[in-house]
Amino acid sequence: MLKKIYKIIIVPYTLFLLYLMFLGMGRFQYKDNLISVEPVFSTIDFIQNSISWKNIIMIVLGNIVMFIPFGFLGWIVPKLRNLKSLLFTFISSIVIVEALQYFTRMGIFEVDDIILNTFGVYLGWLLCSYIEKRFSC
Repeated sequence: MLKKIYKIIIVPYTLFLLYLMFLGMGRFQYKDNLISVEPVFSTIDFIQNSISWKNIIMIVLGNIVMFIPFGFLGWIVPKLRNLKSLLFTFISSIVIVEALQYFTRMGIFEVDDIILNTFGVYLGWLLCSYIEKRFSC
């Protein structure tokens, strides 16, 4: 039952996430192409200089939690049950999305986003493995 629901929801969820990444949350087109390739330090700097915990939770945890559902892609594409294949496919895809944000200037190409999003997929994969073992999906 969970797999059927997942198969129905993942496409609209992906489209919603792409909307958020390019148009949602007050996005606007930057004047210049922006890139942040300093991993981890830029996120730490963001946390230290953030005015509110709401921003920290929304940005940092959001970049993890919103990508957990992609850890279940093995339910649709059996090849992606393998963690290496899943992470390779996901990282390739998210780099393309980040590059599109850069080239369209509708966001910033951020290495930290790639790291946090990938961590979310990994957590999703762990959760998927747990659910499959616990409930024999």
